[in-house]
Amino acid sequence: MPRTRADGKKTQIVVVGGGAGGLELVTRLGAHFPRQDFDIILVDRNPTHIWKPLLHEVAAGSLDANLDEVGYRGHAYRWGYRYFDGALEGIDREAKLIIIAPITDDDGSEVIGRHRIRYDYLVIAVGSVSNDFGIAGVKDHCLALETRADADRFRRKLLNQCLRVSRQMMADPANDATVKVVIVGGGATGVELAAELYSAADALGFYGLEVFDRNRLQVSLLEAGPRILPLLPEKLSAAAHGELENLGVKVLPGTQVVAATPDAIHIKDGTIIPADIRVWAAGVKGAPFLADIGGLETTRNNQLLVRDTMQTTRDDCIFAIGDCCSYTPPGAERPIPPRAQAAHQMAQTVFHNIKALVAGKSLKPFVYQDKGSLVSLARYSTVGSLMGNLVGGKMAIEGRLARFVYTSLYRMHLVAIHGWFKGLFLMVVGHVNQVVRPKLKLH
Repeated sequence: MPRTRADGKKTQIVVVGGGAGGLELVTRLGAHFPRQDFDIILVDRNPTHIWKPLLHEVAAGSLDANLDEVGYRGHAYRWGYRYFDGALEGIDREAKLIIIAPITDDDGSEVIGRHRIRYDYLVIAVGSVSNDFGIAGVKDHCLALETRADADRFRRKLLNQCLRVSRQMMADPANDATVKVVIVGGGATGVELAAELYSAADALGFYGLEVFDRNRLQVSLLEAGPRILPLLPEKLSAAAHGELENLGVKVLPGTQVVAATPDAIHIKDGTIIPADIRVWAAGVKGAPFLADIGGLETTRNNQLLVRDTMQTTRDDCIFAIGDCCSYTPPGAERPIPPRAQAAHQMAQTVFHNIKALVAGKSLKPFVYQDKGSLVSLARYSTVGSLMGNLVGGKMAIEGRLARFVYTSLYRMHLVAIHGWFKGLFLMVVGHVNQVVRPKLKLH
């Protein structure tokens, strides 16, 4: 395709979703293609981006998202793309248009009506939503950690409950009230949140809740499978299990949830676990609106099926990356797991392939390189595995080295979306903030 279309209009590349993969991709596209010939557009329903693996820290209050989030409008100006506020509602593949849902104010009044944006190439990178597996009460009575708003909501509920228990203790020192948090799902999100809560509880005493400590926090982590962190080697899973129990977390593998109520989680064997706060982190799926959107092929979990070029199976001009797509490499039994590193690698492949389509060159297949998994247990520990050029393939790492590698993943993301100069500057600012700012966000 030439730089400008036959009708004289700019070639328009639209990326829907500003998560880890989407924002990195649109940054690359905006920096590469000349503005006079190409129009690069990012569409997202939120005005800011925060790296999703950090949401458990935002939820616990140990990270102030206002310092780490990226405003799309300012970022778009810097990197040569345009940002549109809105949520994808549909795709008209014949006319090459995406349909954006109406935007309403808090009072329900319409700010921007339903509208359409044309595209020559479209990339869907809208991430995933929690999978409740149809279990009764989960949608109504459990919190998820999908967005910044979810994390803020959890933090408010946690602090309110801690304050409630603290007041009860001040009124009656013999009161044995506790804050009961039940987390369903023993994957990375559930494990990291459980550990981070104890880090937050340790800090509360310095910020006005003098009588509150970690002994007043009861965290239960439920996992339906035989062990937590099933994607890690069994040895590392066991190490994380032990670390959590040392913190005080009650780890319950082989526990199948059948219902959630306003004050408890119900287990298949009849056990009822009381809970002031219930968190659902038991799995993800594609958003419901993706089911057969635009006639594209999807899985039963609403994920878009893609080929090895990251193009959707029914449309060469539409790509999908990240958690919202499903790709099973040749010879593999399962699709690529929903990880930030996968979205990052997919974004690199799509960037190359869009350039190739524009230049009339051949596309390259996506080859997933498993860099390993890391799970942060707050400031206490980090466990995981890395792929290295070592005999035997995987190297187990722990302690200070693991923590360094874990934070390095986020630093790589900063460099990808800001460039080396600003990325390094933000790293320095982050270290300064750790010293000069409060350890806990309480508002």
